[in-house]
Amino acid sequence: MSGLPEPPQKGRTMLPSGTYVGKVVMVTGGGTGLGKAMATEFARLGATVAIASRSAEHRANGVRAVEEAGGRAVDVALDVRDAAQVAAAFDQITQAAGPVDVLINNAAGNFPIPAERLSPNGWKAVVDIVLTGAFLCSQEFARRCVARGAPGSILNILVTYIDGGAPGHSHSAAAKAGVASLTETLAVEWAPDGIRVNAISPGLFPHDDHTASMRANRPDGYEAEWNRIPALRVGRTHELGWLATYLCSPYAAYITGHTAVIDGGDRLRRSVRMPVFVPIRELIPETPR
Repeated sequence: MSGLPEPPQKGRTMLPSGTYVGKVVMVTGGGTGLGKAMATEFARLGATVAIASRSAEHRANGVRAVEEAGGRAVDVALDVRDAAQVAAAFDQITQAAGPVDVLINNAAGNFPIPAERLSPNGWKAVVDIVLTGAFLCSQEFARRCVARGAPGSILNILVTYIDGGAPGHSHSAAAKAGVASLTETLAVEWAPDGIRVNAISPGLFPHDDHTASMRANRPDGYEAEWNRIPALRVGRTHELGWLATYLCSPYAAYITGHTAVIDGGDRLRRSVRMPVFVPIRELIPETPR
């Protein structure tokens, strides 16, 4: 058995060359991981990409990736939890490159921890970044699109573990489930204004920016998870980027309120016998925080 085939090589584009020429794409959390991968693919198709993040180092990495892909980048300091900063970020992007046409709500916070050890501040930080941040950015984007009578596209990044329970990720799963609901609600509200709202729910996509706490749960590395997935391989970040560019493009003009799952069938996996259950407290030993 060889599993699902590998995608075409990184550097190829899925859509016609120049699909996003003249368009401005804002990616929150665009300097690392999946955000950077999506930013790169929009850049390959001609977009000006605004890399929005709290971290100057992360923004620099995202800007570098966009420019190496042949695109133009805008560096935007932003804490998505702050409505005033969100409005200022859109102002900055508009002044530097023009109004935002596509918004990717990718900024996220997460750390694995049993629910009874999760502090109120830990809960609030993750929920505010993931859920409140997605709402504030989407609201500001939509207001501006409506004011200028222009269409727009929003793409929210979810997680597959919002279905079926997510031990160790109560904060993240709850917040992402909220974003999933928000995706459908805003899609209905804003479709008459020409604004589409969709989501991607990625499976396992190894990249160089996983946090230390996330890597600790996979001591053999993310690539070693291939035999736990029906596809018999992990995802490649550029194929996630291709899906993002399609869903936000004119070629998906009739798609809204949809969540596209890209996980090699991982969410569907079933065995004749389920593996031995291990309580979350054993998987994540208590450590000082």
